[in-house]
Amino acid sequence: MAKHLLSAAAVRARARELLDLALTDGLAEWRVELARLDAAADLTAETVRANYPDLRVPFHARWRHFTANGRDLWAEAKKPSDPTDLGRAAFDLVIPSVLLDAGAGPAWRYRDATGAELARSEGLGVASLRMWESGALDDLSAVDAAAVAEAFQVSDDNPLVGVEGRAALLRRLGETVGRPARLFDLMAGRAEAGKLPAPVILEVLLAELGPIWPGRLALGGIPLGDCWRHPAVEGFVPIHKLSQWMSYSLIEPLQWAGIEVTDIDGLTGLAEYRNGGLFVDLGVLVLKDPADLAREHPVDGPLVVGWRALTVALLDRLAPLVRERLGVSAEAFPLARVLEGGSWAAGRRIARELRADGGPPLKILSDGTVF
Repeated sequence: MAKHLLSAAAVRARARELLDLALTDGLAEWRVELARLDAAADLTAETVRANYPDLRVPFHARWRHFTANGRDLWAEAKKPSDPTDLGRAAFDLVIPSVLLDAGAGPAWRYRDATGAELARSEGLGVASLRMWESGALDDLSAVDAAAVAEAFQVSDDNPLVGVEGRAALLRRLGETVGRPARLFDLMAGRAEAGKLPAPVILEVLLAELGPIWPGRLALGGIPLGDCWRHPAVEGFVPIHKLSQWMSYSLIEPLQWAGIEVTDIDGLTGLAEYRNGGLFVDLGVLVLKDPADLAREHPVDGPLVVGWRALTVALLDRLAPLVRERLGVSAEAFPLARVLEGGSWAAGRRIARELRADGGPPLKILSDGTVF
């Protein structure tokens, strides 16, 4: 049972189950208006064309956030030339960087040496790359809140949400895994005839990183990570957002090392506040109690768990509508491109139009390890 929950297939199946319940008015918190999905597809397709007129959209991955003032900072960084060593080095950067990518809050900014002032994911990405370049990520087990605060330029005037939570997550990563490069070797060892299915990337991550997540549910002594309960269904609701975001971000390093990654659509959409916000802001997901917009909600509560699961299922329905509008095939335009082009960017765009701080439509109580 635990092994099944630690898979993308389990995320997709349970998300669809919750969507089916919502469509028959079976969720106490949410109503689904499928007729509004066309508006979400229109905005997403329009955003893809605006961002990528040639429709050459890269995968949704952390690598998109290592740029400042038009410069590709990863391309400029000192790194190995050997393909396998390059893959290992990329894992050492991108795995901690993804773990540091939980929501920064609306007030935080990072001022880079290039002169760029960056916020949110872009700022977190560049700050983490600079931290990696400095050697501060060489011994993850020694990272503390002060080190994160210094690297991310945190001050009373520049607050970052969840500094201690981020530092603790990196320490647990170091204590559990050691150098993230070890995971490259594990995944490369699972490749057959030079090919590795993307869901296997996730399975390795979930098996190896399970112990790092704080205060999470376990089954038979096996930690379940980003997996929750919801009163509308028996058992568990697996989501694994950060781990899947990490999985998407590890595809390119594996490819650089000569490993062909297959079945990319075997991973699911990401249950985070940009994709989820797109559906709330465009009226696909409607709160039954409008007062919930003003309340703060815990990540393990049914409203947030339901929101995240519904987001995963709705992304599967959104993707073919977006492809239809763009005139592309599923093979040429997998979900990883829909997300990047895409639904994530459209969610950010509509948030900026509707709210001065560009934040999510819901207020979430988070420790910096979920969103």
